[in-house]
Amino acid sequence: MQLNVSGHHVEVTESLRGYVTTKIERLERHFEIVSDVHCILTVEKLRHKAEATVNVNGDTIYADATEEDMYAAIDGLVDKLDRRVKKLKEKLADHHARDTCKRNFV
Repeated sequence: MQLNVSGHHVEVTESLRGYVTTKIERLERHFEIVSDVHCILTVEKLRHKAEATVNVNGDTIYADATEEDMYAAIDGLVDKLDRRVKKLKEKLADHHARDTCKRNFV
């Protein structure tokens, strides 16, 4: 997995980069093929915004979160990404194969 973390009006320190890296690793529990993650951290007055674009199995997932604290924004971002990755994985699963097996046993 390739992770790009950039900042807009904020310096991306090693602690922020490490925090984003450990949180984004949660996504690999659902898909082994998370090829590219681009995360942008932005500060505008009192609003801290974290946004990310994730490439998974040929699909692109985008999410963003805005909070008063950068670490809380990163947590919200990863929660949204986690939900969207789960939803994508459920869409890709073939549910019809299970239905045919149940019909054969009846």
